[in-house]
Amino acid sequence: MITSILETIGNTPLITIPNSNRANEGQVLFKYERFNPGGSIKDRAAIHIINEAERRGLLKPGGTIIESSSGNFGISLAMIGAAKGYRVIILIDPKTTSANLALLKCFGAEVIVVTEKDDCGSYHKTRISLANKLAMEIDNAFRPDQCFNLMNSEAHYQSTAREIMGDCSNKLKVFITAVSTGGQLGGISRYLKTFAPEVQVIGVDAVGSSIFGGHADSYRIPGIGLGWTPVNLNMEYVDCAYKITDEQAFVTARAFARNEGILMGPSSGACALVALKVAQELTPQDRIVCMISDGGERYIQTLFNDEWMQQQGFATNADFETIRTMARQLQPWSMCPASSANYRSDLTQSLEVPDSTLRMNLEVEGRRYTRQVSSMYID
Repeated sequence: MITSILETIGNTPLITIPNSNRANEGQVLFKYERFNPGGSIKDRAAIHIINEAERRGLLKPGGTIIESSSGNFGISLAMIGAAKGYRVIILIDPKTTSANLALLKCFGAEVIVVTEKDDCGSYHKTRISLANKLAMEIDNAFRPDQCFNLMNSEAHYQSTAREIMGDCSNKLKVFITAVSTGGQLGGISRYLKTFAPEVQVIGVDAVGSSIFGGHADSYRIPGIGLGWTPVNLNMEYVDCAYKITDEQAFVTARAFARNEGILMGPSSGACALVALKVAQELTPQDRIVCMISDGGERYIQTLFNDEWMQQQGFATNADFETIRTMARQLQPWSMCPASSANYRSDLTQSLEVPDSTLRMNLEVEGRRYTRQVSSMYID
């Protein structure tokens, strides 16, 4: 018997796409994270960070969870807070969909909308700064801090990556996922490069984000991108990076809904487009795992709304052959992402990253060192 909804996090399915795969190409598989109880991959990092905070005494009964999130991570924390009895405050921005806002409130979270843009044209820094300020002012508050907390990537190293390898055995050729706070790409890439270094790791970002370098500008894809390279991501583990436009991401997600009956958000649409590109360059024996981070229900008023799409100047009726052609024409942004890393060590001080985050990071680094020494001893 399952004693809590939180016990159902993880062990999500790896599914094929029979209407989209071609017999003479690499075979794309979707790691479909919509099956988590909170509806997205963010449940994994959220529960891992909260459990660790409880274990270390950083989050006590009756405490308040405060986080900066445009959507899925905040929803995961709101669900966990409801299940465990914590007060939850989430700082969002104008890009947050009405569906995500409704979900946050249905779990009982308090919501603050941050409307001031930062120097990168996004809201990340202003949201983070205010969240940190509130955490210092509110008694018994805890900041999960997905951008700077290394427990974020550790969660995916310990769970998501192992599931993927267990399901694919030795047939995995390429792994593809989007990057925002760096948790999933950072944790999974570190695992793959440790235990299956022959697997190619591809990161997908939005045009306008500067995680992989380049000029920072505004973009419409939610749940992806930053104005800097996050600490959770070691770029040495990433073999290749693509940047996808807003329209490409949105129309691809819509196409998969009609071609496969699979709902996904825009960031997953960006990844799926890259997966189609890679598949066209590989053989039928090769497996490509593409992360689908959430479903599409949260984007009904945007992604799946014809009127909204038309207002953005996006196509609404792209057929699947058009999507395949679009994929074929893609070119990598970088074949050596580490050379254009955009780390910002100064942000720890300027954004006043909480001491609790820094202490949790020390524990993660300690675990990594212990693993390395153990591996050397075993060898």
